[in-house]
Formats: sequence, C-alpha cells, structure tokens
Amino acid sequence: MTETPPVWPPHWPRVLDARFGPPRPGAYRACPEDFQVEEILGFSPEGEGEHLWLWIEKRGMTSDTVARALARACEVSPRSVGYAGLKDRIAVTRQWFSVHLPGRATPDDLPSRLAGQSLTLLETRRHPRKLKRGVHRGNRFHLRLTGDVTVMPGLDERWSWLCRHGVPNYFGPQRFGPDGRNLHRAASLLARGWRKRDDPQGMLLSAARSYLFNVQLAARIEQGTWDSPLEGEAVILDGSSSQFVIERLDDELRDRAARLDIHPSGVLWGRGESVARQEALASERDPLAAHQPLCEGLVRAGARLARRPLRLRLAAPGLERDAEGAVWLSFELPPGAYATSVLRELIDHPTLNFQPSPSGDDERGAPDAPTAAVQ
Repeated sequence: MTETPPVWPPHWPRVLDARFGPPRPGAYRACPEDFQVEEILGFSPEGEGEHLWLWIEKRGMTSDTVARALARACEVSPRSVGYAGLKDRIAVTRQWFSVHLPGRATPDDLPSRLAGQSLTLLETRRHPRKLKRGVHRGNRFHLRLTGDVTVMPGLDERWSWLCRHGVPNYFGPQRFGPDGRNLHRAASLLARGWRKRDDPQGMLLSAARSYLFNVQLAARIEQGTWDSPLEGEAVILDGSSSQFVIERLDDELRDRAARLDIHPSGVLWGRGESVARQEALASERDPLAAHQPLCEGLVRAGARLARRPLRLRLAAPGLERDAEGAVWLSFELPPGAYATSVLRELIDHPTLNFQPSPSGDDERGAPDAPTAAVQ
C-alpha cells in the first residue's frame, strides 16, 4: 500500500459562509478566565462507597496533570484515579475526579497537600464506583470574544442561525496537533502497521478517524445535506447515542430533523459494516475514496466502526455583552463535541482554521468518546 499524505491544512467549509460571508476577525481565550468550562455530570455521587469523588476547579492545567497530583496527594497509583473527560488546559474548568480509597478515610489535610497548584478543591463526596470516561452528560461553556467581530454587524445573526439550525460537528484543530502533526504521524504509523506500544493512548488512531469524519462532513456541507437526512441515512437522536436507519424518508422525518430532534451521521472508520444504505452510504464512501490508505490502516489496526452525528444542537444558548464591549457566549455541548467548532463559524482566528496553535488549545487528542458505536 502506498502512503498518501493527508492534505494539511485542509479546506473544510464553514456552513455560514454561504449565507453571511466569512466571519470577522476576533479573539478568544486571551486568558484562561475567557474560556470557562463546567462539566455536567447528569447524576450525583451517592454519598458513600470506596471511591472519593472530588469536584475540582483547575486553571492552566490538563485533566491528566490534576489526576497525577491527586494520586500523589492520596498516595495511590494513577490508575486509581478516574475522570469523565479531558478538559481544556488554557481555561478555567470544573470537573469531577474519583480516587479509589478502599477502607481509608478522606485525608484531613488533603487541601494542604494540593496547595501551591493551580487547582481548588470545591467539594468531596463518596460513591461506590470509579468515575469512568464518557459517563458525563456534557459540558457547559462560557466564552469571551473580543476584536472586530464584536463591533461589526453580523455576529448576532450568525449566532441566531446556529441556535436555530445547529452547528457542524467537526473534530476541532486540537485533535490533530500543530500543523496536523498527529495526523501525519498517524498516517506513517498506519502505513507500516499500527502497534499499541507506538500509540499507547490511541491518540494517533483517533486523529486518523477524526480526519476521515471531517472529510465526510465537509462533503455533506458542500452538498447542502449536512443537516438533513438522506435516503438510507443512519440518524442519531439528539442527546442520545440511540440511532435508527431511515427506510423511507418522509415529511415527518424531515420535520424531526428540522426541529433538531434527529441528526444525520457519519462514520468513525474501522472494522465493521456501515448500517447506512442507498444515497447515505454513498455519501460516506465517496469522499473517502482518496483516503484508502488511512481507511485500510485503521481496519488492520483493529479500530471498531462507530458513528457520530454530523450536527450539534446548542443547548441553553446565550449571548451577552459586558461593559467593556466584549461578547460572552454560553452554551452546552455533549461529550466529544468541540467549542472551537462553534467558534469557527462565528469568528476568524488562525487557531480555528486548523493552523498551528501557539496557545496550547485543549487536550482532546485522546481516544474518541463513546458515540453510537455499531456493535
């Protein structure tokens, strides 16, 4: 198999450019306080059990760094620490962690053991089970925008359209690394044969799968079908991993899609057969015809085929302006979705166009969150 280097930077279209033109220049994440994220767990710890759950606010730290700090403070192995999802580093974020402490009380001096680090222990609770990846319901974002985009016409109209119609569910630039470095490493590794020891966290596999998904989504945007189901489409229910295949497309299903109740989906490539049929199956396969080395390498590596919605619904959206003229956006996204994919439709900024990122971005180059896996 001849390795075909992936195209970088890619030309993945915005959905709003055809309606409103390109977005205005703007800035975001000038400091961590401009990018605030709060995990939505969706349930509460029970109050008793072997696992100590900790509600933590961190600033300028990765989730993995916090997990290692907790392991040291509680004198346990890093494997005894769990968390639901990776959160942005250059940000102020709140999320739950768990530490397995069977037969042990919570250390009385735990806050002092954590002192001197960029984190704050806000609450502790007990629970019978470890906190596992992907179990949270989503994340709440509160983001500050500055620059020309906030004083020139157009931002409010773009935001209003996204709130009504949804957002393209691109994997963000963070997934691919500066200059697409993770993707090119993935292509080289898959060409010679993927081995876990070369990619222990699956980061490079995820970069390849994410790239192929974005290729499919970009093609559907160019066709004008990213937000409307095709014949034979495998649609995913909003806010759920449940899916079904459309046997006959009718007005009721089109109306459900227009109401953001169901979303068209694309494939996270791997072993297995797509459940899509007819026109929808062709929409998955045709854009990937030029990327067979990546597809075949993922199959040989043992990645399992899964599905991901092509569109996101912005839950609880809000837009406000502060006394300094900056714009604050608020919205909720499901696990595995990227706030940068929302911002990319609203402002022009180099780090949102899959260019090198000097700011550190977030850390979600890790394996994909569970998304309607085809078993």
